Amino acid sequence: MSSSCWRWWAVATNSERIKMTIIAEKNFVARYYQYALWLGIFTVLYNLGEGIVSMAFGLHDETLALFGFGVDSFIEVMSGLGIVAMILRIWKNPDTPKSVFEKTALRITGTSFYLLALGLFVTALLNIYSGHKPETTLAGVIISLISIAAMWALVSAKIHVGQRLNSAPILADANCTRVCIYMSIVLLLASLLYHLTGIGYADSLGALGLVYFSVQEGREAFAKAKGMESCGCGEHQ
Repeated sequence: MSSSCWRWWAVATNSERIKMTIIAEKNFVARYYQYALWLGIFTVLYNLGEGIVSMAFGLHDETLALFGFGVDSFIEVMSGLGIVAMILRIWKNPDTPKSVFEKTALRITGTSFYLLALGLFVTALLNIYSGHKPETTLAGVIISLISIAAMWALVSAKIHVGQRLNSAPILADANCTRVCIYMSIVLLLASLLYHLTGIGYADSLGALGLVYFSVQEGREAFAKAKGMESCGCGEHQ
């Protein structure tokens, strides 16, 4: 093979390799965004069901902690909807920098954290002020155990996808889901403690401790969105 033919073959082969690499990378990103979309949809549907059931039992058993837990589930729905909307907008506008959509999703997640903190704070104060003891906390035990298992798996999946896509909104959404795990643990411990001691507002102290974490995560989400504006990030898919 002559030198000119060899150079032509090398250039053609290299171009083909670059093209295949680009295609593979696009397929990789598309696959993980599809994965993230299904995680977001599951988050919304699961928390809608959990919120309705928790609030219904909370009202029936006169359990403020369980009712507040149901309200918190709807905050998670808001964060999940933000991620779903972000992914759909990225797919419909592939030539637009993804940071445009990620900033919106980060702000939605940050707002969700602040609302979550407010819900926790109000619920805790109501528990302490009323001193009301629920009729039973059995529903709280069952719901919290199911929630811990489901949310633990969901957090792991969201972190995996967020890291693969280098997506700050998805990772922030994973942190929001992690707060729901802490809430489930607080609900579980409070429900068990009530059965053992009869103290109806034992979960209030734990809920107040989670307020600080929620505010910090909300602040971090807004800081990341602001950082994208200041650096003028324009990464494309």
